Amino acid sequence: MRDTIQLPSSFAKKMKELLGGEYEAYLKSCGEEPRSGLRANRWKIPPDELEEKLPFGVKRVPWISNGFTYDSSAQPSRDPYYYAGLYYLQEPSAMTPASRLPVEPGDRVLDLCAAPGGKATELGAKLQGKGLLAANDISSSRARALLKNLELAGLPNIYVLSEDPEKLAARMPEFFDKVLVDAPCSGEGMFRKDPSMIRSWQERGPEYYCEIQKKLILQAADLLKPGGMLMYSTCTFDVREDEEIVAWLLKKRPKMRLIPMEGYEGFEPGRLGLTDCVRIFPHRMAGEGHFLALFAKETADLSEVSRREAVASPAGISPEAEEFLKGCRLGVEDPVFDVKQERIYLKGKRDGMPEGLRYLRTGLYLGDCARRRFEPSQALAMTLGPDTYDSCILLKREDPRVIRYLKGETLDVSDLSPARKKGWQLVCVDGHPLGWGKLAGGMLKNKYSAGWRWQ
Repeated sequence: MRDTIQLPSSFAKKMKELLGGEYEAYLKSCGEEPRSGLRANRWKIPPDELEEKLPFGVKRVPWISNGFTYDSSAQPSRDPYYYAGLYYLQEPSAMTPASRLPVEPGDRVLDLCAAPGGKATELGAKLQGKGLLAANDISSSRARALLKNLELAGLPNIYVLSEDPEKLAARMPEFFDKVLVDAPCSGEGMFRKDPSMIRSWQERGPEYYCEIQKKLILQAADLLKPGGMLMYSTCTFDVREDEEIVAWLLKKRPKMRLIPMEGYEGFEPGRLGLTDCVRIFPHRMAGEGHFLALFAKETADLSEVSRREAVASPAGISPEAEEFLKGCRLGVEDPVFDVKQERIYLKGKRDGMPEGLRYLRTGLYLGDCARRRFEPSQALAMTLGPDTYDSCILLKREDPRVIRYLKGETLDVSDLSPARKKGWQLVCVDGHPLGWGKLAGGMLKNKYSAGWRWQ
């Protein structure tokens, strides 16, 4: 038990009114340690298998099928499995919105406020390599961090943007099957985890954020196809940022309707009569504070729905790139190569994402082709494995060469027997990719991305 955080008097008064007889239990929870969690990346590994492999103890998050908590003494960000993208570090309540948005393989999915990627990586994993994930953040610096996390997760079918949501809604009306809006908010549910949020709340409270949220939720609804589903979430308790935003959407967009989501005994229904909304309180569940609302958009006659498709123009790739890619089984439906200067990307023919937006990534970045050579990308490595690339260096997690590789060192691998005795090798830990190396005479020249290295 740590010291209870000092809550602003105006916030405490509001919470007493909101919680009634449960306020003291909430106050007590503010003195408890926040929960540390990780979520298995199902695109790479089943949760049960990850649980068996992890070198530190974990407990299941009961309402998240691939979520775990771990003891504060563990260091999951300092483990090779983290560098292999087998899990994402995320507190349990924050796992909930993506878990309750029913994404199916083949969907077009948008995470509108996606950085740093906790929810986007789960949405992308649900696609299982089919359809597309568009992940947007208006801040370019945050979008770059988002891109790294999506690539670390090994997701092939991604479009990463740093664009104003208003422009997206204007360019892609009724384009996406599923949309998630984890809206900027006053962060009341994070006070225990990050007490610095209290000062931010005092400077910019709910009154500031609710106007932003009103715009975002309408833009999200306009981006959604008829028959599609929208998840709205915040990490705050204020009714003005939660239920009142839900009521605003229902008023302004009559085709949107609030629907129930998969429940859990610790969930509390929303206020203002909006009982299909979900509130998560830290005194009721092993997580921080959150709010969720799931919507469906009424279907329309097909004649009323825009079905514009951008037709991709296949681009030719160099013989060197073509030869290298023969050894990769990429699994992208209707693949199209897109060459931009020296960089080669792979995307789906029917993706339909428009030109003229601020993209950081359009599809899977395969690598660079220059001076009659092809250099595969770190992003490509993370999508592959022993079953999908034809020559690998297979290391066990306990092998000291794993950490040396992650630090960027050259390795002696003369005791191993990859399919090819020279050239590009995919370096794997327990069968999961870490990055590239180039083999010659039993020595592996390290090609692990400098920006990703173990520090």
